[in-house]
Amino acid sequence: MSQTFVVLDLETTGNAPRQGARIIQIGAVKVEGGKVTDRFSTFVDPFCDIPPFITELTGITDEDVSGAPAFIDVAEDLLKFMDGSGFVAHNVPFDKGFLKAQLEMEGLQFPSTVQFDTVEMSRVLLPKQESYKLSELTSSLDMEHERPHQADSDAEMTAELFLFLLHKLHHLPLITLQTLSQITKGLKSDWLALFQPLIHKKITTSHAEDDGVEVFRQLAIKKVIQKDDRKPEEVEFKTFTESNNEIFGEIGTFAKAFVSFEERPGQRQMMTEVHDAFNDHAHALIEAGTGTGKSMAYLVPSAYYAKTIKKPVVISTYTIPLQEQLLQRDLQLLSSVLPFSIKTAVLKGRGNYLDLRKFEQVMQQIDDDSYDVRLTKAQILIWLLETDYGDVEELNLSSGGKTFWLTVQSDGVSDLGKYNPWFSRCFYHRSRRNAQSADLIITNHALLLTDVVQSNALLPTYSHAVIDEAHHLEEAASNHFGVSTSYLSFGFSISRLGEGQEHSAIQKLLKVAKAQGLTLNLKGAEEALILLKEDVDELFRMIHVFALGEGNNATDVGRISYVFKSFSEQGSLWQAILECAMRIQLHGEKTLLEVTQAYTLTSEEKELTYATRATLADIQVAIAMFEEQVQSVYELLLEYDDQFVYWIEAEPKGAKNATYLYAKPIEVANQLADRFFAQKKSVVMTSATLTVNQSFSYQIDRLGLHDFGVRTSQVESPFLYEKQMKLFIPSDVPNIRGGNDELFVQDIAIKIWRIAELTQKKALVLFTSYDMLKKVYYYVKDLDESSSLNLIGQGVTSGSRTRLLKMFKQAEQAAILFGTSSFWEGIDLPGSELEYLMIVRLPFAPPNQPLNRAQIEQAKQTGKNPFTDLSLPQAVIRFKQGFGRLIRTKQDYGAVFIFDRRIKTTRYGKTFIDSLPPVPVYEGKLETLLEQHLHFREED
Repeated sequence: MSQTFVVLDLETTGNAPRQGARIIQIGAVKVEGGKVTDRFSTFVDPFCDIPPFITELTGITDEDVSGAPAFIDVAEDLLKFMDGSGFVAHNVPFDKGFLKAQLEMEGLQFPSTVQFDTVEMSRVLLPKQESYKLSELTSSLDMEHERPHQADSDAEMTAELFLFLLHKLHHLPLITLQTLSQITKGLKSDWLALFQPLIHKKITTSHAEDDGVEVFRQLAIKKVIQKDDRKPEEVEFKTFTESNNEIFGEIGTFAKAFVSFEERPGQRQMMTEVHDAFNDHAHALIEAGTGTGKSMAYLVPSAYYAKTIKKPVVISTYTIPLQEQLLQRDLQLLSSVLPFSIKTAVLKGRGNYLDLRKFEQVMQQIDDDSYDVRLTKAQILIWLLETDYGDVEELNLSSGGKTFWLTVQSDGVSDLGKYNPWFSRCFYHRSRRNAQSADLIITNHALLLTDVVQSNALLPTYSHAVIDEAHHLEEAASNHFGVSTSYLSFGFSISRLGEGQEHSAIQKLLKVAKAQGLTLNLKGAEEALILLKEDVDELFRMIHVFALGEGNNATDVGRISYVFKSFSEQGSLWQAILECAMRIQLHGEKTLLEVTQAYTLTSEEKELTYATRATLADIQVAIAMFEEQVQSVYELLLEYDDQFVYWIEAEPKGAKNATYLYAKPIEVANQLADRFFAQKKSVVMTSATLTVNQSFSYQIDRLGLHDFGVRTSQVESPFLYEKQMKLFIPSDVPNIRGGNDELFVQDIAIKIWRIAELTQKKALVLFTSYDMLKKVYYYVKDLDESSSLNLIGQGVTSGSRTRLLKMFKQAEQAAILFGTSSFWEGIDLPGSELEYLMIVRLPFAPPNQPLNRAQIEQAKQTGKNPFTDLSLPQAVIRFKQGFGRLIRTKQDYGAVFIFDRRIKTTRYGKTFIDSLPPVPVYEGKLETLLEQHLHFREED
């Protein structure tokens, strides 16, 4: 490509040049013929002080820019450098906007040229990246970024990234380039300037397309290559018991598969227990200590058993990271360990998969697309060249992209089966076909439970299962058996069905009928839908007002919550809410009746074309989605089941209808017992945290396992906790008086800062509330006057959980990660990545959390002790999860500090310590503990 580009980056004193912000450094790189040919770099004197946070971010000080040229003195040279070139930046709106504004202040003009935003280009061409921040992009692409947030280094990296993206663009199939040239109009970058020469070259010269890509119905997708990686089967298949020595011996398959193999007695014990439970058709609870190697401990006997009975064994996980670990690491290890071949398949909920038929259809409608929709369509076009699974979890979508996904995700209602030309290539059906012939099926708790309640099974018939992360099974079941709705979800269903939009279900229905020569009168449905939309707006506004007036409990994300019993609430406002809900039922039923009758009439024709079938299928989805929302409002407001808890959540600072309705079963033990455990021959449940004070009774009670003679077993961790860890309980921590005790917050901040400053190591601080986390974070930030500590706070530092963890891993020593909720588990930070863990409060669930409060009330009514039978066990399991973040390998060393005095001052406090592995516990003033601890480290 012969074009010339200038890649530019600016460092500035702020974001708004019209309000006094100024450029302090310019970095520019010229790219020609696929390589860097020239550079321009200079500091700029802004003639004002550089704010401390800018110095902290960039490393640029007032001394660096003192004596540097003024902007006017370098502006002409910069414009000369840019002359005749396309403009490239990582976030064009900022760099171009700032430079243009400062040039205009000096009476100069930004050149008229094409522009390319490498953030947007990366989103499109690298749709699976976790982050599009420059430093994280270049790191994931193995580019050496020496000085992030310095203009010359950032420009160099952006140029390298731009060249990488151009190279990828060159290798796209012609049909993909042609389609992209249509849908990228209206994006920030001038994509057409890149596409046109490439399209022309591919059309006018002979070129071979990638063998790994096929073009079908004007879409280029990754070709499915059927691999036969099965090993030659032995003449005689040996059972798990017969193969023990072949697996575990000194020259066994385990020793060969692992570079530094070390036999773990606990792992071997767990394998035998899983095998025995399967063979004996027994349910089992197995608590496997950290480091046991539990994934392989259940995968090996599962594979043997599946092979023996020639039926699949289902493996269910709760979190995506564990599912990814199984796919990327453990299943490959399993293959190298087993003396026979094994077929595995991954199956998720249908909405995770892209429906190629729907995507083909929406690609023909681009005129009215928003920026987010165009961007998402472009992302999916590139992703189709790379994906084997069509799983949305591979994609990094914007919030608008996630909404768009709802229109192209797979679903059972619109499945055309044999009438769908995409059927053989359908991602969902491909996954199901793989699962039908698999020995091991990897799925998640949500799909497992969906399969339990649906008559048309999603999973192939199975009788044996392993549930990993089993401490989440109750929560997953509660979520699954619950009902919810919101203004946004109801509004989305209304817009899909009607509201006069060109692509709505009603308009499509009228077009299909007209093409068939039918006359439909849907005026009644359209009028009813208009009235219903008004009622939905009013309903959620009234519920919002009601919740803010009655509710006084704040959720983790800052919403106000209120538990209600629909027919027990008093006042004219609630009566108006119920009347409005009844009107919604009336207008909803009228709409559904007319639209369903019209749908039935138009779908009766025997010789329907593919296009008509596809349109009718989409109409059916819109009807089903709308019906589900109408039914949800009925169940939530006009019905009452005393086995459920009902509540409202409202955004106090959000829109007047930013309201959510929920209902969940108070307990799921009976449903799990009757609909799951009674239907399966053997279910093995495992986790590192199933016991409370060495007893499984809490899990047996909550999961409904009393009548099944469930086997229980604890497999000890191979770690030497008494040598690898110490547990410290400072005695000079004030007792907390209420959730917002300022004295407690200040004292904790001082202690966290003192530990981090003295140790200069990485620490994780776990909280039970966002509010306290933020307060402590800012106190520690104030104490850290020299900015020697790298502070990363959930909800304070921008980014997802994954991004915060990545920042923490990449940080130098003396970093503190402040986390709550999800940070208590699923984090693997071995060695120097984490050496100190601080638990601010014992993790009791908030008593005002709706489901928890309902469970407490039910426990009282059934004669149980709500604290000892419910609240305490929940907190202990959570505590053990947090505790387990520290020691991850036999080489790890660490210290845990607990700042909640209740662990020593209450009778129940002993339960927390007794539930842990044997670890030395020390109590005393913090300074004394630190002195003992550091002395202890020196002895080591």
